[in-house]
Amino acid sequence: MTNPLADRIRPTELCDVYGQKHLLSEGKALYNMIENGEIPNLIFYGPSGVGKTTVASIIANKTNRTLRKLNGTNASTQDIKNIVSEIDTFTAPNGILLYLDEIQYFNKRQQQSLLEYIENGKITLIASTTENPYFYVYSAILSRSTVFEFKALETEDIIPAVKRGFEFLKDENDIEIEYDDAVVTKIAYGCGGDVRKALNTVENCYLATPLTDGKKIVTLETAGELVQKSSMHYDRDGDDHYDIVSAYQKSMRGSDPDAALHYLARLLEAGDLPSACRRLVVCACEDVGLAYPQIIPIVKAAVDTALMVGLPEARIPLADAVILVATSPKSNSGAAAIDMALGDIRSGKTGPIPRQLQNKHYDGEDAEVKGQNYKYPHSFENHWVKQQYLPDAIKNAHYYEYGDNKTEQAFKKYWENIK
Repeated sequence: MTNPLADRIRPTELCDVYGQKHLLSEGKALYNMIENGEIPNLIFYGPSGVGKTTVASIIANKTNRTLRKLNGTNASTQDIKNIVSEIDTFTAPNGILLYLDEIQYFNKRQQQSLLEYIENGKITLIASTTENPYFYVYSAILSRSTVFEFKALETEDIIPAVKRGFEFLKDENDIEIEYDDAVVTKIAYGCGGDVRKALNTVENCYLATPLTDGKKIVTLETAGELVQKSSMHYDRDGDDHYDIVSAYQKSMRGSDPDAALHYLARLLEAGDLPSACRRLVVCACEDVGLAYPQIIPIVKAAVDTALMVGLPEARIPLADAVILVATSPKSNSGAAAIDMALGDIRSGKTGPIPRQLQNKHYDGEDAEVKGQNYKYPHSFENHWVKQQYLPDAIKNAHYYEYGDNKTEQAFKKYWENIK
């Protein structure tokens, strides 16, 4: 079976790698390491299809070490042992360069089995991962490696790759291929920063276009049909999920309805209705809160409606609620107050509940002061009376500060007049 187009035209020189200028421009640390041929243990971190494997292959070609490849999704401990057995043999006289793709799928024991050999230099490790290595890679491996983050490519970086793909197919098959800039742009925009996805689409366009008068004319309609539906990377257990939900809530908190709707759309397109609903409710309580307390039941009703009708109709009540949250006045006074109270509890600042608040109406013989002495606020003017509610140890603790919004300032003025 023919290798995918992305493999057939994989660059062999750094200057031909698309994007990653922050790593591969002349004078950058990784560029200098590769050009000097002195390669330390490396971890490449970033989304799929952005050049991690390509750069590792270029590194392998620039060293005189024996290249071995493993993939964390299917490699076993025996595979590691087989590679280790080659050390100091005729097959690997100068050591081994091990490219370990998807290292996050290696368990701790498998990662530990490499430690001795990467420390003494018998194995040079280049590992790649789509997940944050500081969460998924064993700390001892991390401490012996240098981490470089690869970024999703911009559309402008992918356009040359798409054109090169069409030209390669033209030369490879000796068939004229016609396409216009709109086709190239459609593919480049639709791949979500993933060169591999873009080149797969190029090849699919070629295969799906009939031969007419000895040439293939790739249309915008064909490109549109074949561009993969998802223009983003999304894994409910991965970094992309947490980045999107974080941006979603921060956009609502930052009062930007357009950005909030964008991230809501990404969640809904990925089918992640629960995350869209959960963060929306949290934001209504945490970031709008007492500035507009009525928003909490309103958002709850919108979420209940969305969960009842399901997608795609759920997008409508959720969009209404997201816009409402984003454009509402903001206050985190309630969230800040409970966090301060929790901080006291967790640091041991508590104490016995004052006698007048306890749920008992009699005293033992040892009680110095008889009687509960609770003052019922409704029996006093304005339904308020001064008395101690906090334990003696923290009787002067202060958690809540009125927010600088119309609603809370009105409450503040009301209580200042009474108290």
